[in-house]
Amino acid sequence: MFRDFVKHLFPRVVLKRNLRFTYTLCLGGLAFTVLLVLLVSGSLLLFHYEPAPDRAYASILVLERDVWGGIYIRNLHRLSSHLFFAFIFMHTVRVLLTGAYQRPRQLNWVIGCGLMALAIFAGYTGYLLPMDQLAFWATQTGTELLRTLPCGDSLYGILVPDQVGGHLSLLRFYILHITILPLAILGFSGLHFYRVRKNRGVLPYL
Repeated sequence: MFRDFVKHLFPRVVLKRNLRFTYTLCLGGLAFTVLLVLLVSGSLLLFHYEPAPDRAYASILVLERDVWGGIYIRNLHRLSSHLFFAFIFMHTVRVLLTGAYQRPRQLNWVIGCGLMALAIFAGYTGYLLPMDQLAFWATQTGTELLRTLPCGDSLYGILVPDQVGGHLSLLRFYILHITILPLAILGFSGLHFYRVRKNRGVLPYL
């Protein structure tokens, strides 16, 4: 899979017509580039964030006030997350409009939908981490909506074992946001690129 991923990024031969900007609008590549920015900026934020209910917001204030470039790094991470959602959404619309989800690419379509779901969940888990009033009440609303779904109470109990903003809840959102979900997104991205390379014989589809 890794070899095919590298081949996809650096192919030996590319058809001239496939280099047109209108071919894919580069939306998938732009989304992956923004993902890399998210990983780097998020890694830098880890050096100053404290995942404790009574210290999380204070650590954000220290980051923005006392750390050189801290407010820039935090805003870069936040804006990159917005761009990530936007590029994934536009990429999905482009795939729908061009029929690129059809056979034999239907498996890659499912993988892409999984990527979108993971991206939304990653953004949701990150929303609580600043522990300000907006983050608290937005997460509170989201978790209450979760309970209306089938098996919602069980999922709620896993995500929120004590209360929204409680020590265990914040710790679980934190672990999901910085380890489990990024690794899952990277894994799905590698699989997504692999399937693009695997289906190379059916291109172009426009």
